[in-house]
Amino acid sequence: MSIDPETLPYRPCAGVMILNAEGQVFVGQRLDNVVEAWQMPQGGIDPGEDAETAARREVGEETGIAPEHIQIVAQAPDEMFYDLPAELVGRIWKGKYRGQRQIWFLARFTGTDADVNIETEHPEFRAWKWADPADLPALIVPFKKALYEDILAAFAPHLDRA
Repeated sequence: MSIDPETLPYRPCAGVMILNAEGQVFVGQRLDNVVEAWQMPQGGIDPGEDAETAARREVGEETGIAPEHIQIVAQAPDEMFYDLPAELVGRIWKGKYRGQRQIWFLARFTGTDADVNIETEHPEFRAWKWADPADLPALIVPFKKALYEDILAAFAPHLDRA
């Protein structure tokens, strides 16, 4: 029996584009992915949690960056969506979702590279680096490329003056 993705909801999620002093973006390489793909910190919004709280929590859980080193400077004006490829629907998130609806934040990183520690309690990344914002769509898994282009467009006014 196959799952009809159209009948499934989108998973509520928050994401953070973290910029360092040079205007580069934090990206991590997921542990559970075999392709050479990198992504920005993002994850589910827990019941009763607001998007900014979820975003800050996800940064800590995925990057080890302490809250005092993250300064939120903008929020994308609209929710953004992506659909999972058909072969992943029903296989991840316990088969409950067709993709994600995301609220994105732009944050300034005020710490140093020594403040990043991806060896967290529940690690999600095997490696991390700072990347040029323009390179993001090429770094992400192909089914999220349009999403990353939308994120870049939403934060474009802030990227030159980070």
